Amino acid sequence: MTQDERRMYLIHALLAEDARYQGIEIPADVFQQKRLLRALFNVRMPIPVSAEFLTVQDAYLQEETRQKGITDIADLTPMQEGLYLWQGDITTLRCGAIVNAANSQMLGCFCPNHGCIDNAIQTYAGVQLRTVCAELMEKQGHEEETGRAKLTPAFNLPCDYVLHTVGPIVGHWLTRKDRELLASCYRSCLELAEQNGIQSVAFCCISTGEFHFPNDKAAEIAVRTVKEYKHQTHSKIEVIFNVFKDIDLELYQNLLQ
Repeated sequence: MTQDERRMYLIHALLAEDARYQGIEIPADVFQQKRLLRALFNVRMPIPVSAEFLTVQDAYLQEETRQKGITDIADLTPMQEGLYLWQGDITTLRCGAIVNAANSQMLGCFCPNHGCIDNAIQTYAGVQLRTVCAELMEKQGHEEETGRAKLTPAFNLPCDYVLHTVGPIVGHWLTRKDRELLASCYRSCLELAEQNGIQSVAFCCISTGEFHFPNDKAAEIAVRTVKEYKHQTHSKIEVIFNVFKDIDLELYQNLLQ
């Protein structure tokens, strides 16, 4: 199958899953086809899927990521010993684990084509990730607590694992509790990574954006918490601070230089 054929197969298969989708026309434009496919991935519940679907999906997603370009941690230069700064799409990063800024349901973002990192990770990992997250949450029996972390395979992402953590949602002003919970997110991810023998972790800017944590305060807490953890535990784990916005790049450059 070509990439175009895979995309059309997946769209048809996902549209056929729900009678409400039967009137949807598939656009001729490739960009719009990709948006439709991503939207269908985003709203799909964690239900069983055929082995054939997974084979086609996996080939499609891996090729999409390959075309975007994969960055390997081995090709990055540390700003300090064991600490890296990289601006780019975290779903294209090859390392031990990437961190997902999840919500308390831990099932991913259901908003079609939303710009959050949770949406991107769930999309390019494939439908298997939401299924595994649903199994974890069913076993747990309650929503995920803020500041904790869970580990899943990365499936079609170039990294090995995904660490899911729920950051604090900031209200009208930043509280001491918000700061403590954000620091807990970083510690929980590092602890869980090392418990599972993971040697490198890429952190997104947890709780900024949709959760309204001020970017400068979040960056300070991230760098301080990681440094304290490495110092206190004598850990050799390598940490990438992954940023997407220019404002975060500047903040982390100032903190790490």
